[in-house]
Amino acid sequence: MNTTEIKGNWNELKGKLKQQYADLTDDDLLYDEGKEDEMYGKLQQKLGKTKDEVRKIIADL
Repeated sequence: MNTTEIKGNWNELKGKLKQQYADLTDDDLLYDEGKEDEMYGKLQQKLGKTKDEVRKIIADL
């Protein structure tokens, strides 16, 4: 899944991530254009996963 697809479906993806990982908050999943790396960093910390693992989780939703 590329960045454009993520942007277009972010609300749906955000809901699915919150269902799978109850520890995630809206602040963790705040998607601001140009701050994607910051969001991935927050998800990495919260989930204890690598950036590639986080990208795969999102792509598999």
